[in-house]
Amino acid sequence: MSRVAVVGASGFVGSSVVEALTRRGHEVVPVRAPRLTAVSDAEEQRAADELAPSFAGVDAVVNAAGIAEATGDDAAMAAANGVLPAAVARASRHNGARLVHVSSAAVQGNADLLDSSGATHPFSPYSHSKADGERRVLTARGEGLEAVVYRPPGVHHPSRRVTRRLVSLAASPAASVAGAGNRPTAQALLENVADAIAFLATCETVPPAIVHHPSEGLTTSSLLEALGGRRPRRLPTPLARVLVSAAKRVDRVRPGLAGQARRIEMLWFGQAQAPSWLTAAGWKPVAPLDHWMTLGRAVREGEHTHD
Repeated sequence: MSRVAVVGASGFVGSSVVEALTRRGHEVVPVRAPRLTAVSDAEEQRAADELAPSFAGVDAVVNAAGIAEATGDDAAMAAANGVLPAAVARASRHNGARLVHVSSAAVQGNADLLDSSGATHPFSPYSHSKADGERRVLTARGEGLEAVVYRPPGVHHPSRRVTRRLVSLAASPAASVAGAGNRPTAQALLENVADAIAFLATCETVPPAIVHHPSEGLTTSSLLEALGGRRPRRLPTPLARVLVSAAKRVDRVRPGLAGQARRIEMLWFGQAQAPSWLTAAGWKPVAPLDHWMTLGRAVREGEHTHD
């Protein structure tokens, strides 16, 4: 049994990581993330000093704290997604604990293939902040910290607004894909993401510097059909590309729309994932493919009960 500290234990991902670790028989130490007010070395040191006592005696630390893209507060996002990981890394190294830092596949932007390489192509304030967090953690790794950066793709659960919106779209006549809809798409169920993080924190083998989440076997068409219970329309691929390009041009005039343009691009064209170290190490999803249909039904049947 391992003793694992989870920073951001009450958050969307963190609370599920706590459940996954407990289910695997490990002891969990919930840790509240310090609130950072600036991007500075002084703030990093202050946060590290605040965190260090909570990490005493733990075998591993999971940093599941951060600010999501939807907030729109770029300064706060830069601090929470960039500086905080560095503070967690500093405190983890002080206590000799393994660090699992939860990043995002968004750091690789519209790369044809999501993988575990160090190549990043951030395209929005959110993805830039997550890429900065990765850089800081990997720097600490180079200085002796046992750390792994974990990159999940789009994470879905009935409680998440982006998931409910996707299900609503999938169930509507507006549901569409580019071409035949047989391109792979990088999406993950929250249960699988949480269990993968728990595995990385407690496995006997030391993980590599960066680990991306493996494919859950979805295509652009099968994702929408599973969530919406109906087949999506097929748009001509050239038309879909023109529309995505137009959305990206609009972002240059009205900054802040890059994330929305990227979501449309992912919906229509998907994104492939390379084989993952997790699979090679023996990790398997706890929620199989048919759970996507369960997710879709749960949202559709309870859509009027959500805020």
